Amino acid sequence: MKIANVDIFVLKTSLDHPFAFSQGWVHQRSATLVRISTDNGLVGWGEAFAQGLEPPEIAAAAIEHAFKPLVMGCNPLDTGVLWHKMYAHSRDFGRKGTIVSAISAIDIALWDIAGQFYSQPIYQLLGGAQRTRIKPYATGFYRVKGKHEASRLAKEALDHRKAGFCAMKVKLGFGIDDDMEVMSAINSALDDPSIELMVDTNHAYGRSEALTLGRALEAYNIRWYEEPVVPEDIASYQALRAQLNIPIAGGENEHTHYGFNQLFQLQALDIAQPDVGSCGGITAMQYITAMAHANGVQVNPHVWGAAIAQAASLQVIAALPVTHHSLFPTQPILEYDQSFHPFRQQLIDSAWAINDGFVDIPDSPGLGISVNMDVITEFCTE
Repeated sequence: MKIANVDIFVLKTSLDHPFAFSQGWVHQRSATLVRISTDNGLVGWGEAFAQGLEPPEIAAAAIEHAFKPLVMGCNPLDTGVLWHKMYAHSRDFGRKGTIVSAISAIDIALWDIAGQFYSQPIYQLLGGAQRTRIKPYATGFYRVKGKHEASRLAKEALDHRKAGFCAMKVKLGFGIDDDMEVMSAINSALDDPSIELMVDTNHAYGRSEALTLGRALEAYNIRWYEEPVVPEDIASYQALRAQLNIPIAGGENEHTHYGFNQLFQLQALDIAQPDVGSCGGITAMQYITAMAHANGVQVNPHVWGAAIAQAASLQVIAALPVTHHSLFPTQPILEYDQSFHPFRQQLIDSAWAINDGFVDIPDSPGLGISVNMDVITEFCTE
């Protein structure tokens, strides 16, 4: 079996109602998709995660010009061989960011093909399912004006609970006073200690402000404090982890096991959050997870892409071992973004739903999805 073709699709659509996180305004949703076809008729899908402000054309160019020529004619079952071939080829101009996201897309598609070839879900190829369903958490609480939206965000929290979520991640990073107004309003509106809350400032602060906010947040039941400072400032990650009682999470903007190695060696994280669509794909996820567990760090993948990256994340989380074994260990949870994204619910024929507070993991071969080509035709720009 050989790779016969690699097709790339750039999807974009403008938002009628832009929203903000701490780093800027999101005016469009986008995705960079890959379809790999084999000479025996199997087809695999992959996705390069486009960060909130990232043009999807960058990953598309990397796939087209750097990686497609490398994998054409190769055996798609050689997932590890091809991953290292792509990484070594791009090491002098890659190692981070969109170049690794491009590798991620191809890698996910190769695993999708492998699952179909062996008639197994990807989680089975990763060693089997540690769980068959996953508790989701709602990511939301984006701004539509900027500051002073605490009452609206408190109502949003109630909407998430009504939709079946018992865990939620609140986007902060709009100034410490405003952040705390939001947290106070949400906590008062929910008035339910069984609801788990996480916070994410998307690296809006320096060490001093992040510490001040963290100490104020200790009054709440916070599962983790995500990206308190910029990803390059590992020393501040270390300092915050040492001075706060809230677990420190990060890694959505880190890439491959080489990048995570430094975070683990310097004991900068309690929870690692690689994104399968940007960290190097499913192959890199295996390496990162093994290193994290060897250093006593929990792994809870970041998920903010379209349906293909979401499907890959479900497969990865299904096979993810717990870090600290016990009779009742802390289980990973699934990030379930609540912002508008037509390439998530509409892109596949059977979107995921919450049943009794959980999302069931597909057990069909590969990613377990069927891509709706009509949606790709409608939103494709290239």
